[in-house]
Amino acid sequence: MHLGARGMSAALPAQDRLASEQTPFGEQTLVHGVMPITPRDRLAIRANAPLEPRKAQRPADHGLFDTNARNQIEMF
Repeated sequence: MHLGARGMSAALPAQDRLASEQTPFGEQTLVHGVMPITPRDRLAIRANAPLEPRKAQRPADHGLFDTNARNQIEMF
């Protein structure tokens, strides 16, 4: 195998090349033993993620969680 001025410019022998497939995003290499992420896998990841609020939440700074009340010197 001959190496060019910029590195490995020669094509690899057929037995050393990884399989590839053409996708809408371009050519992608398929690695032996690695399964592609399917839409089902992506949905499962999102379903198992913690819930996030739909809008901004107000702080819980009253009652038991009021940290400023702990700094209070006098009761009345």
